[in-house]
Amino acid sequence: MAVRLHWFLPTTGDDRSVVGVTSRDSLQSRTTSRPPSLDYLTQVALAAESAGFEAVLTPTGSDCEDAWLTTAALASRTTRLKFLIAFRPGTVAPPLAAQMAATHQRLSGGRLLLNVVTGSDADEQRAYGDWLDHDARYARTDEFLTLLRRAWTGEPYDFDGAHYRVAAGRLRRPPAEAPPVFFGGSSAAALPVAARHADTYLTWGEPPAAVAAKISAVREAAARLGRSPSFGIRLHVITRDTADEAWAEADRLLAALDPADIAAAHARFRSSESAGQRAMAALSGGSTDRLEVHPNLWAGFGLVRPGAGTALVGSHEQVADRIAEYAALGIEHVILSGQPHLEEAVRFGECVRPVLAARGLLADVPAHATA
Repeated sequence: MAVRLHWFLPTTGDDRSVVGVTSRDSLQSRTTSRPPSLDYLTQVALAAESAGFEAVLTPTGSDCEDAWLTTAALASRTTRLKFLIAFRPGTVAPPLAAQMAATHQRLSGGRLLLNVVTGSDADEQRAYGDWLDHDARYARTDEFLTLLRRAWTGEPYDFDGAHYRVAAGRLRRPPAEAPPVFFGGSSAAALPVAARHADTYLTWGEPPAAVAAKISAVREAAARLGRSPSFGIRLHVITRDTADEAWAEADRLLAALDPADIAAAHARFRSSESAGQRAMAALSGGSTDRLEVHPNLWAGFGLVRPGAGTALVGSHEQVADRIAEYAALGIEHVILSGQPHLEEAVRFGECVRPVLAARGLLADVPAHATA
């Protein structure tokens, strides 16, 4: 399968090191060498656009700049780059989210993709005023996405669910094209929601056997509903001219991590409500030993960083090999990031993308509405 490449927008700030989060207090105290100013984020977005990436994933969380406002500002500074906006259903009502998405689609020229993030750890959810437990959040997401798609039709609708009630709802200016919905989740509660609603199911970068099992489960559940989603993976990348240079960079990042931070982060991650986060923590085990969990797949980021915890590490050809391995499983969307995001976007575009193109592994990217 050919792949579609996406990059990451560092709205928490950027650095040449792995900046982690060991506690909620560290969200407020952590610093980066490159704050997420509009000028810097514009540089990253333009670099990603020039390097041939289709979209940038813009994260959500209390340590991030707001993804909707940030990408709205960047849309006028870019021409073809799409924006994969991560957002949490519990923070905004579905009719308003449908309106926000429709407006973004029109003003950006059809460059919106949605990454629905059902939740984070319980402490952060409650800081946003959300007290639902893990499984109830997925039930709410199910209703949320049902309402979102109804609103995008532009037709009047009513809805009476366990979490939302809407009377005489109608989106007066629906989008000409509904934004694709990217959705992830590794728990039993997530699977039926993915099967019903995901246009693209996302997984973090586990070893290929684990990724294949997830793809199989989601594909089978979706097929029973007459649906066939695509699949995507979220990874960091350390690519260099030689494998030795790439692993030397991984070693440099690892040497800068504080053992106390690693221990605190691992304790937090392994007790997370998120099945995906626990899986990331299990790959490293909180130890700096044996971090290569599959050829060229390094779990060092997950020692202190929540979310995606693995990186592709190696020569440009080896990184292309691993992307090809995931593509053979059915992965179509590959969402990458690197430290720092500006230089690494350029490096990947100049050095790995041509290898993928030469192997016939790059998909033709659909043009957006104003192209």
